[in-house]
Amino acid sequence: MSPSILIIEDNEQNMYMLSYLLTNSNYNVLKAYNGVDGLQLAHDNHPEIILIDIQLPDMDGYEICAKLRHNGLPKNTTLIAVTSYAMGGDREKALEAGADGYIEKPINPDTFVGQMVRIYKIKQSK
Repeated sequence: MSPSILIIEDNEQNMYMLSYLLTNSNYNVLKAYNGVDGLQLAHDNHPEIILIDIQLPDMDGYEICAKLRHNGLPKNTTLIAVTSYAMGGDREKALEAGADGYIEKPINPDTFVGQMVRIYKIKQSK
């Protein structure tokens, strides 16, 4: 069975693209358009993978990563920052906040699912 995935993304076009790609790859997708809803869905559903945009309206993705890591989420949950923040140090900042991986936007629809799966498998092998 495929892992369940929570997408925390405020941009409707990005949400559509991510959920479309994942649903077509037979993943069960949960959607949150802000950090507060994302945290609640994560704690209610315990998805195996959480894709987090960094720039959100109510709290940034760094804060969400930190809260998820320190508020009872299963340790094997894979957190992946999916963001247009691609300046020097942004990847490191996401990883320091608790993300297991980092995928830059704009995503490549042909490679995105594979990138996500690689990060997930690395996390599960630890």
